[in-house]
Amino acid sequence: MLHGTTPLVGRGAELDRLDAVIEGAGAPPGVVDLTGAAGIGKSRLLTEVCGRAARVGLTVLRGRATEYERHIPFRVFADAFADLDPELLHGLGGGTRTAPVLAATGAAPGAGTADGEGDAADRFAAHRATARLLTELGGRGGAGLLIALDDLHWADPASLELLDHLVRHPVPAPVIVIGARRDRQTSPSLDAALTRGIDTGAVLRLGLGPLPERDCVRVLAPALPPARAARLYAASGGNPLYFLTLLQGQATGPAVPTGGLTALLLDELTPLTATQRRTAEAVALLGDQATTPMLALTGAASGTGLPTADPAADAHAHADLDADLDVLIGRDLLRPGPGGSWSLRHPVLRSVVYENTEHRRRTGMHRRAAAVLTGANASASVRAHHVERALTGWDPGAAATLLEAADESRTTAPASCAHWLGVVLGMLPDTPEHGARRRELLLRRARALSVCGELRESRSVLYELIARVDAEEDGGLRAGAVTLCAAMERHLGDYGAAVALLRRELSREPAPAPADALALGLELGSSAPHALAYPEVRGDVLRTYGLALRLGNEPAAAGALTTAALGETYGGDPATARKLADRAAVRVDALAGRELPELSESLARLAWTEFYLDRYPEAERHADRGLALARRVGPLHLLPHLLLCKAVVHMNSCRLVSALELCDEAESIARGIGSDELLALVVGNKAQVMLAALPPGDGAALATAEEAVALAGSRSSWWTSLAWCVLSYASLYAGDHRRARAAMLRAGRGPELAGLQPTMRPLFLEALVHSAVAAGDLAEAQGWADRAAVDAERLGLAAQRASALRSAGAVSAARGEPGPAAEHYVRAAGESARAGATLWEAQALLTGATLTGLAGDPVSAAALWRRGRGLAEAGGARLLTGLADLFPPPDPTAPAPPVAPLPRLTPRERQIAALVTEGLTTPAIAARLFLSPRTVDTHLAHIYRKTGVTTRSALAALAARSAPTP
Repeated sequence: MLHGTTPLVGRGAELDRLDAVIEGAGAPPGVVDLTGAAGIGKSRLLTEVCGRAARVGLTVLRGRATEYERHIPFRVFADAFADLDPELLHGLGGGTRTAPVLAATGAAPGAGTADGEGDAADRFAAHRATARLLTELGGRGGAGLLIALDDLHWADPASLELLDHLVRHPVPAPVIVIGARRDRQTSPSLDAALTRGIDTGAVLRLGLGPLPERDCVRVLAPALPPARAARLYAASGGNPLYFLTLLQGQATGPAVPTGGLTALLLDELTPLTATQRRTAEAVALLGDQATTPMLALTGAASGTGLPTADPAADAHAHADLDADLDVLIGRDLLRPGPGGSWSLRHPVLRSVVYENTEHRRRTGMHRRAAAVLTGANASASVRAHHVERALTGWDPGAAATLLEAADESRTTAPASCAHWLGVVLGMLPDTPEHGARRRELLLRRARALSVCGELRESRSVLYELIARVDAEEDGGLRAGAVTLCAAMERHLGDYGAAVALLRRELSREPAPAPADALALGLELGSSAPHALAYPEVRGDVLRTYGLALRLGNEPAAAGALTTAALGETYGGDPATARKLADRAAVRVDALAGRELPELSESLARLAWTEFYLDRYPEAERHADRGLALARRVGPLHLLPHLLLCKAVVHMNSCRLVSALELCDEAESIARGIGSDELLALVVGNKAQVMLAALPPGDGAALATAEEAVALAGSRSSWWTSLAWCVLSYASLYAGDHRRARAAMLRAGRGPELAGLQPTMRPLFLEALVHSAVAAGDLAEAQGWADRAAVDAERLGLAAQRASALRSAGAVSAARGEPGPAAEHYVRAAGESARAGATLWEAQALLTGATLTGLAGDPVSAAALWRRGRGLAEAGGARLLTGLADLFPPPDPTAPAPPVAPLPRLTPRERQIAALVTEGLTTPAIAARLFLSPRTVDTHLAHIYRKTGVTTRSALAALAARSAPTP
């Protein structure tokens, strides 16, 4: 949609950066975020960039989001693709999956893509298929593709989801996306997605500020007297749109008016005739549909619409319309667009004209536009926009169109679906005769809101519905509402409310029908373990499983078994969990090909169970299947759980790059859902991955762990406990052993550690062991290590046995016994390898290498070091490779070279490091040097931070190697 010939003022620095992006098309950044206030020149700069890109051979597509069409799905992208030849789209094979995105282009769907993922109803598959289409377009001719998207602050939710996908998964072709938006009117989700893209290098942000006075006046008003120009510039604040509007308003006098921009713009309409103004109003109302035939049919000139019964009158009206268009063009109110369309000079002008159109005339034009579009077989979503704005009361025909639009967008754009359903509910009379219809629509709207991640609003709608439903009249609908409401409470972190709601419904009279009781029972099994110990709900879960078998409901039976398996895992009974997981896997795998939303959650529970049971390949397989299913049929809030499960599998098996990518995707979804509990889980797991992926001394993981704890708040749940556990480890690696100890005890709700997941407790105890060693309290460290050994033996899980062995090794090292300590770490590496936990295997090998060298076996130490570092480097574990490079093994075949002294330590810190090497505890060092234990600990914290080590044994090893050779 091209703009007029308004000169470009200034922006030389921005153009230089944009020229560099165009010249490097295909290299990061692939997305440019152009921000600024209304009228600051974003659209004019986009026009300039599009022209430059076209001159160097790029294919240029341009789309604009519009203020009054924000519920038409994928509208801004469809507007951009409308510039393409439909025949070209056929040849490129965009396929049925891009149909929702291409709906407004006139291109019929193709034959589909070959990979077999999803269909046109899958909005996530549509994202991936659109990215493939862009890849093909970018590769044509070799020059590349530029997509300019204007006014993104008005973009519909489906378009924003697609843009977020393109930021997270850059197109592997010379494709550039430039989006312009008003930063103060941008949704938080879009701003967050683009900001995260800046952090990853995928997005370049250019903020446009006020123009300098010299540039503004020299280009836009060169003949204006300096004093008047200065007053106009000061009044405009350097905004070129305001400056031009003020300039036009001052054409007849020197004084700057006191009225606002709206008044100035409306003054431009004052000289117009009634029909000319009506034509301008019709253009504002119709938006991209404002073609000359459409203006005539909706009555821009005549006020009644064509054709009429009088051909001569129709011809006269057409001539009048053409004349009016010429006048509006001459006054620079109207400008031509693609496809024979017209647009007002600026979106601000459109908004002013639309909002100041007389209400009855505006609704009449919307009504006629909807009728014309119906006759042209336009999609229900396009018609629904005009139907909504023409509403004056209950209208069954209008409701039918809105419901058709809701059905069209149910899976591809659930936010639009929820909106259209809300409009129908708003006009539906709240009377008994419409009661059943209202209740049905409330449930449909709540489901749409839950699918698009609006959990809080969905919950509010459901409570309204529950209050309206009489169980005796409509028990099935009530049970569905209660079940979904409890799920919303669960995902929002209010487990107690979910359990109370479900138990009340299950115990009511008359009793729920068996099928309803089954759905309620399944949700109870999912919610209750978060609020209660699993043994307290085991009976409920088993009863639900029995009911599912009696009803022959295989998906429900699989769901109950996965709930039981995960519950026993969290409860610390891996033997029972294994048996249940085996049975659950058989049932879940037998349901392959069933497109059931509830199966996504069963797959998520099964995948997490298998991860905790050291079954990493099985966990990843089921997580992948769950992801594929959730992307097709939802719901959205399950995607973070599945992504995180796959991420922690990748982390433990030392695939850190992909683990971080999965966490980033989970985070982008979780931030838009509105659940602090879910976001805390996501951010906590991301911090855990970051610890291993970032080099020693990088503080980003600690900051992320702190965010997770802040999000978790004062809750006491599985997910909250994990956030505190990760903070403990992050604090330990940052050299703050006191905070590490306090965080782990907070996670465990005290020294008994009842709040820690029993299946993972040896791993969490390891942090307490190292904290105690760092504090010089070897008795406490031994106590925690002994407890870890007992837990690991009872659990029988290789990864947890490895953790207990590492704890034992840390205590031995602190006691000055490098040989036994090395043996513990080497055994831990073997257990980790059996579990498939390559990250922990590498860590144990590297620590064991240092201790083996101290024990006098440099040959074995070098071999362990090479194995450990090789695993760490292959998996992107920069923490371990960094630490490995700090402590390289001695070459057993060469004389020991002189070693540099401890880096950057003060004399007092060197003195304390030497005493640590002798095996002295903090109190002993304090007594030797006549210092307080607190002062010694402060010095130790500084030493840990400067050297990058996190334990006394590692510091002792470093100090020993740094000592001068006699």
